[in-house]
Amino acid sequence: MSAPAPKKRVAILISGRGSNMVSLIEAARAPDYPAEIVLVLSNRPDAAGLDRARAAGIPARTIDHKAFSDRARFDAALQAELDEAGIELIVLAGFMRILTDAFVEAWGGRMINIHPSLLPLFKGTHTHERALDAGVRLHGCTVHYVVPELDAGPIVAQAAVPVLPGDDADTLSARVIVQEHRLYPAALALIAGGGAVLEGSRVRFTARARDAGAAILSL
Repeated sequence: MSAPAPKKRVAILISGRGSNMVSLIEAARAPDYPAEIVLVLSNRPDAAGLDRARAAGIPARTIDHKAFSDRARFDAALQAELDEAGIELIVLAGFMRILTDAFVEAWGGRMINIHPSLLPLFKGTHTHERALDAGVRLHGCTVHYVVPELDAGPIVAQAAVPVLPGDDADTLSARVIVQEHRLYPAALALIAGGGAVLEGSRVRFTARARDAGAAILSL
């Protein structure tokens, strides 16, 4: 019997409470999960997620963006931490900094994000309010690869929720975040385990992933 493939070394980047980070850390505790969360980084020293990561036994550090004169210097400090930890995949989880094109391109195909809308709808911020204003009947979240253009990278997986009569931004957000916490760990497992492969501007699923149902596509 062949030895199992080594787990991918993952860093999670956060700016706030890290609720998606927690769902990823919990999923990665499973012995057969193909990724290992080895580092959490935040650009904000007061990010509540730092303490949550440390409580889970994950090294968590701050690289305060305010200490750097420009984005390139901040990104260089970020890169140094990632290099030291031997990171193979970056997961953005509520990381509220725009990275330089050079950094994004250097991590092309190795950095993912979760966005609270069904992309390509409602790129950017205030997605729940905009979904309600547009009168859509379905809303949700998207896991995608990160590219220099904001919220425009190849889509890995999506989960949809209904927009209900009487919804406001808070109730809709609460329904979406439940799906985010399911979708992100599943999508990371697909990528880290080789079930989802980036080919150009599209994501291809292996036969094994399709045979398993690739259920994350329709949670």
